[in-house]
Amino acid sequence: MARALGVIVVFAGLTAGCGDVNAALGQLGDARRLSADLRIEFTKASDAANRAVMADTDAMSIADAQEAELAKQSVDTNIAALRPILQGLGYADESRLLDEFAARFGEYKTLDRRILDLAVENTNLKAQRLSFGPAQTAADEFRDALAAVVPARDPWQVKALAATAVAAVREIQTLQAPHIAEADEAAMARLEQRMAAADAAARHSIETLSPLTAAVSRPHLEAATAALGRFMAVNTQVLALSHRNTNVRSLALSLDEKRKLTAPCEDTLRALQAALGKHGYPGGAHPGGR
Repeated sequence: MARALGVIVVFAGLTAGCGDVNAALGQLGDARRLSADLRIEFTKASDAANRAVMADTDAMSIADAQEAELAKQSVDTNIAALRPILQGLGYADESRLLDEFAARFGEYKTLDRRILDLAVENTNLKAQRLSFGPAQTAADEFRDALAAVVPARDPWQVKALAATAVAAVREIQTLQAPHIAEADEAAMARLEQRMAAADAAARHSIETLSPLTAAVSRPHLEAATAALGRFMAVNTQVLALSHRNTNVRSLALSLDEKRKLTAPCEDTLRALQAALGKHGYPGGAHPGGR
């Protein structure tokens, strides 16, 4: 009887030991899976944010920004799930690496939020669309109105003044593109000074044209003046959007500050995975009894 009782006690101890080993194996497996998921979701978040910055439409930018936010939420969820597992296993080094990543990820999220907020505004893209759309249309209408002007005298002077006015408007158009791409305010101001000079030249040419043209040309001169007004109104919108510079600023932040945060986050996650990969199975056990 005593011998049977001893066997039962030993068997119970072995069973409990196996249960502890299996539980530890399960926790280690969960930790490895979660650490792998962390790297995947962090990479997804970073890639989606980069696409949001580079997107050429508002819809794409917003969709990519939303994808980045969801991936960041998954990262937070995985951090919260992994932390107690590492603590339960007594993995101090791995817990430290996870805390290190969590702190860096907090900085990353703050910067990424700034970048995405800028990216979805798309002010540089909107300025570009105005330049290639309404501004181009108004400039063409200005050119066509002056082409219809009939000289009353000095026809060559009339042609020269009309050409000067059209060239001035085309110069403003040409300056819009570098203004939209420019990040330096001082450089923008210099471009705007050239635009203002060209606008003044165009208006002066129209005023000088008036007494040199036949009465039948008055509607054309009025149309040219109106078209110039529309063009400069659109130009004002282009400059305002260009000064917001959200696409340029978000790209600069992504290429500089964000890159400096992304690399350490990735390094920490790789170190965490490597550390977990070095852990053997408790008591020398292996899956499948090998």
